[in-house]
Amino acid sequence: MALDNPDLEFALNRSVVPLLFTVLDIERCDLNIKSNSSSHHTELFGEERLLVRRGEPFIIILHLKHGSEEFKQGETSFTLIVETGPLPRKESDTKVSFSLGESIVDTEWSASALNESSGNTVSVTINSSPNSPIGLYSLTLDQEGQKTNLGNFILLFNAWCPRDAVYMQSETKRQEYVLSQHGQIYKGTHKRIKGMPWNFGQFGEGILDICLKMLDENPKFVFDADKDCSARRNPVYVTRVLSAMINSNDDRGVLVGKWGEISDGVHPGEWIGSGDILRQWAERGPVRYGQCWVFASLACTVSRSLGIPCRVVTNFGSAHDSDANLLIENLYDEDGESLSNGDSIWNFHVWVDSWMARPDLGSKYDGWQASDPTPQERSDGVFCCGPASLRSIKEGELTKKYDAPFIFAEVNADVVDMVRLSNGQFVEFSGSTKSVGRFISTKAVGSDKRRDITHKYKYAEGSAEERQVYEKAQHHNKLQQRGEEPGLHLKIKLSDGMIMGSDFEVYAVLTNNHMETKTCNFLFIAKAVSYNGKLGDTCGFISDRVEVPSGEERRLSLKLEYDSYGSVITSDRLILLSAITVDKQTIDYHKAEKTIVLDEPDIEIKLVGEALVNQPVTAEMTLLNPLPEPLHNCSFTVEGVDLTNGKPITVKIGEVDPEQEAKTSVELSPTSSGSSVLLVNFDSDNLRNIKSFINVVVMA
Repeated sequence: MALDNPDLEFALNRSVVPLLFTVLDIERCDLNIKSNSSSHHTELFGEERLLVRRGEPFIIILHLKHGSEEFKQGETSFTLIVETGPLPRKESDTKVSFSLGESIVDTEWSASALNESSGNTVSVTINSSPNSPIGLYSLTLDQEGQKTNLGNFILLFNAWCPRDAVYMQSETKRQEYVLSQHGQIYKGTHKRIKGMPWNFGQFGEGILDICLKMLDENPKFVFDADKDCSARRNPVYVTRVLSAMINSNDDRGVLVGKWGEISDGVHPGEWIGSGDILRQWAERGPVRYGQCWVFASLACTVSRSLGIPCRVVTNFGSAHDSDANLLIENLYDEDGESLSNGDSIWNFHVWVDSWMARPDLGSKYDGWQASDPTPQERSDGVFCCGPASLRSIKEGELTKKYDAPFIFAEVNADVVDMVRLSNGQFVEFSGSTKSVGRFISTKAVGSDKRRDITHKYKYAEGSAEERQVYEKAQHHNKLQQRGEEPGLHLKIKLSDGMIMGSDFEVYAVLTNNHMETKTCNFLFIAKAVSYNGKLGDTCGFISDRVEVPSGEERRLSLKLEYDSYGSVITSDRLILLSAITVDKQTIDYHKAEKTIVLDEPDIEIKLVGEALVNQPVTAEMTLLNPLPEPLHNCSFTVEGVDLTNGKPITVKIGEVDPEQEAKTSVELSPTSSGSSVLLVNFDSDNLRNIKSFINVVVMA
């Protein structure tokens, strides 16, 4: 029977007839790469594909075929499916399905859509969960079982999203620790700190793919790909994986470490950027060779590429505590010769800090986390270290994950000097609570200046807080702080003009603060030393039997000649000076040490003309040979983001005589406007790895 009221009849029919949703006939999907890249701070990767940061909405455009049904709000619906990893599973959050809503939800995968005014395009806004695993994703549209592949995208960590574990509030710090492609690595000694330029190049062509390949080749992925891909939501997990994969000790990681004589591969000091190393690894496997600053710089590149804020950190006077007793024990025989021991103090050591929350430890441990990819000791059976919260290191809370005791010792171990007597007994004769963990340095935000961050790792040396923290951490191996006492005191004094290639004098001064005259053997020794504390050959020695009246001093002068040190010094250009007094009758020993770094010549770099986009510009480089002998196999290598087509350029110039200039020029090819940095490395047989840089502003 027909009803008289048509509206009532329509309403009744709707209540019993299933609602039929409109099915869209999609011609293509525009991933809207340029606009999304800009809003997600990924434009430096290029515009070849979609890269977005998690927890942030992005927009795609569906182009409908001619004659397709129009999208109608409330009537048209579909489901979106995102998948990552080789075995996507909902239980692992590597596969997520979500339907259209009226608006997006910023805490989970969600989507909303609008019909464009033309009628044949639909704008779809997608928001990813800020806790999603990072990596390569596929995006699929499902209409009642009819599936359409919309394309792929890469999801990265997001320092701009307050709900992301790597969120960093300061925009200037995000620019520095995520987006900056250049940095300064600090080397030398705590009294002569020198910045070395480095090209991180995290947005270079193919670099992100190599970073993702690194994750896919880590042993945890090989053992359980599903679990590994799911865990990539956590920057703590990813950072620990990177710490292991940057070195090649346990796997086919990126870089082989070597600290001895190098006759094959690339000397660690020759590298000026990360890109060349990563590309070589992707093509041929582990790259030879690296040392700590190269390992750390690679870790910084990969972390920034994946979206984790990261900085390179140098610790001067860095302890390697091999037996985990928080003490560095220097052992000597009765003649003052050093005895082999697992403990050591590196002149400097370089690692990285990464910024992230630590829900596994508690919110007070959020912030900077130290990790060290240089292979030193095993952690959970693997050569990796960290991430450890700087808060836990500073407070001596060594039960907090990961590897806090080792990093605490690197910056805060006490040093004990011991002599082995003829009867085999060891006697402690000196030590220090202040020689480890000095001038901990990183590049300042927004400038090339050095920033001292020692206070982030430890309380002021000698303060009540610092001693309290050390004693809490040290447990049964407490040491009392040593003050100045009456006795013999040694100091080493330096002269000016300690330039590589020159002859110069250094002095050991012995002062007698006893009330009576003292007689002893006085030794002054110079040895080549690597930055990691490994001793080389002797390049200077003098000794004397001295009698020092009360209140007076005696001085030994040691002339260091290039003919003696030139053939034994390493490319670190470091010499360890050791002054020792020995009185075997009273078993009285004293020691003073100082590491000197020889000055290197400057490289003069200048551009000939103005740098313009897509216009060649010439860079000229000059270096004066300071050595009293010719330099052979001389070369300049230059590299700069958007200046050298993504690869270093090397120019070989042959031989350069003493006091003559090494000169060359290189044609650069600027490909984008803005600020860049041109890094230069000079290398030869006897003068190795001299580095410099200039800032380059490319005009449109």
